[in-house]
Amino acid sequence: MAGPKGYSSYHGKGSKWKIVVAVLLVLVIIGALVVIRMQKYVVYDDSGRPRLDLPQFSEKQPDSSQSAPADGSGDTNLIIEEPEQTAFQAVALPVGPLTDWRSAWTAASAGGTYHAAVYTVKDTDGFVYVDNQAAPAAAVKTVEGAGAAVGDMLKDDSVYTVAKIACFRDPIASSGDLEGMGLKNTGGYIFYDGNNDRWLDPAKPAARQYLIDLASACAAAGFDEILLTDVSYPSVGKLNKIDYGAVATGLPNSLQEEITSFLTQMKTALAQYGVKLSIQLPSNLITAGETAVSDSGQSLAGIVPQVDRVYADAEGDPSALDLLEAKMAAVSKDTEFIPVLTGLDGISSESYLIAT
Repeated sequence: MAGPKGYSSYHGKGSKWKIVVAVLLVLVIIGALVVIRMQKYVVYDDSGRPRLDLPQFSEKQPDSSQSAPADGSGDTNLIIEEPEQTAFQAVALPVGPLTDWRSAWTAASAGGTYHAAVYTVKDTDGFVYVDNQAAPAAAVKTVEGAGAAVGDMLKDDSVYTVAKIACFRDPIASSGDLEGMGLKNTGGYIFYDGNNDRWLDPAKPAARQYLIDLASACAAAGFDEILLTDVSYPSVGKLNKIDYGAVATGLPNSLQEEITSFLTQMKTALAQYGVKLSIQLPSNLITAGETAVSDSGQSLAGIVPQVDRVYADAEGDPSALDLLEAKMAAVSKDTEFIPVLTGLDGISSESYLIAT
């Protein structure tokens, strides 16, 4: 049934107001959130009046932790520091059994400032001054208390210790085991060089192993460096009378191969101990240059890459020292050259070994 004329059905009059109320409620909530958020930026001045202290925004700075381009481009300046070179100043202790470490060091270092001691473990007469099972019994020459004195030296953290080992020039071990280790003459007997010295044969495995075992024992005991001398065949006397055995073909290059092979074995054996391996060479070998090969089997090209330091006699004219340093630098910039001198007078090098 239709309603009265002029009126339509009733739909309610509050629907628009509900929308307005909902919008207002949302705005109130947003405002409240803004007020809460801004509270941390409200600060008060000395009079107690509040004010907003909003954070300042700036352009994003580059992340310094990011790596520079591999080709070196970009604004980052890379500074590569060269490793610091430390002067090496050493003095040799007297050859013989060590009975009192502190007294020996005080006496040897008097009159100079040294931080390294060179102790002869095996000399060119074949004597060994530490108890060692690898050495022939006739070679070991120690006295009571020597072991304790060496132990005191190795425990002294203020001193860098170098074990000096004369290698193939050895009258005792060579004569004691001629077949296994000794260098023979062509008649089958022990070879005597021009200085009446006898030698181990660098090509014989037993001779090499003896020296490697002795050096390894020194490294295991705590020496910081192993300094080898006489790493060669004889260089004086009737060299044509030497029985070189299987390496006689292709002299002197075949001798060079034996010396290089020995040093490679020594270096490999000592690698586990983290010690430096060094060698003392004749100064005339260094001045002869990289390509020279001596009758003794020594050559800079074969030796220098195997060692950390090269020692050589540099006594005399300062210009001789300059020449030695230049020749060494031409062969290797990684192997350090240490001049061996007899005194501190007139020293022009920051690194040296003062021999006694």
